[in-house]
Amino acid sequence: MGYFDHNFDNSRNVDQTESFGMANRSRLVTSLSGIIALAFTPLVMLPCPMAWGQTRSIDQQLAIPLDNLRDRKARNRADFFLEQSELAKQSGNLNDAIAYLSQAGEIYQQIGDFEGLGKTYNSLGQTYAKLGRYQDAERALRRGLGAARSQQSFQPQIYSINNIGILLLQTRNLKAAQEAFTEALTISRTIKDDDGEGLSLNNLGLVAAQGGNYPEAIKWYEAALVLRRRSRDKLGETNIRNNLGDAYLAARQEKDALYSYRIAQILAEKVDNVFNQIRAIKGIALTHIATGKNRQAVKALKEYLALAQEQNNRREELVALKLFAQLYQDTGNWLEARAFYEKAIAVAHALGDIQEETLLISDLAQIIYVTP
Repeated sequence: MGYFDHNFDNSRNVDQTESFGMANRSRLVTSLSGIIALAFTPLVMLPCPMAWGQTRSIDQQLAIPLDNLRDRKARNRADFFLEQSELAKQSGNLNDAIAYLSQAGEIYQQIGDFEGLGKTYNSLGQTYAKLGRYQDAERALRRGLGAARSQQSFQPQIYSINNIGILLLQTRNLKAAQEAFTEALTISRTIKDDDGEGLSLNNLGLVAAQGGNYPEAIKWYEAALVLRRRSRDKLGETNIRNNLGDAYLAARQEKDALYSYRIAQILAEKVDNVFNQIRAIKGIALTHIATGKNRQAVKALKEYLALAQEQNNRREELVALKLFAQLYQDTGNWLEARAFYEKAIAVAHALGDIQEETLLISDLAQIIYVTP
């Protein structure tokens, strides 16, 4: 799995300081709070199911009767623009995707195809969010919600409201996000939609976690987990297991955190979901660091780093290298710490992350100062 320089594996030296003080361990985990916090917000907005195309292809929309040939031709053109927008997004051309979606939306609006309009606005919202254009994203998502309400389509409403809540969560508007997820939860329970209910419960957990109320987050996640397991949604369960692990770790319930992360890792491997697999392994490493189990931490970090490199995920590679450097620094292994800081600096530079590179250089300077 990718490369890993085994010369950096100095687990014997780390084990010699297995009982380093709780103060040092706390400092390390606290300094990595930003890394842990990232796992609380895997803010990926979801395509709406059924009416908005998660389980229906664009071609299947053609089964919807229209009044005349002109409208059918217009919808075919709108569907084409929708297809082109997806291709543009896949190739990373988000501005081109927005242009295609805008053209599709105009046509759907003209012919009164609210199903196509809802799908278009939902996709627009996701695309704007990726560009950091949050006001435009919220405006598009709310228009999509309006299209769903005009049709009295309750399931698309659930997913639209959750997406709006995710956007609000991403902009740290926790109160409004909680209100949105609560509304989605109410609709889900009214129409007995277990998937929508599980999603809404999980997102309420994200709100509580971002607000630092980890016991409440755990309650929401556990309730969501029951529904995900009932529906045998392995991918959904994997995500919630990781969220639970994050909350348990933040609440200093390390034993529960480790169990949750390990289950998440197993499930992620079964469904071949690398994103959650990386999250789980990172969580395992952080839990071992928090409890001072350095041998196990090094083993998990090696696996984490190798997987990140195998996937060419430079951001996660940077996190893994930084974790290694800080672990070795806190255990007094200056040479290994220095080597990992230098590798982390190189990756930060390659990513163009000037702020992170500057911080790492500062940390390295402290290592050089104390190195014989």
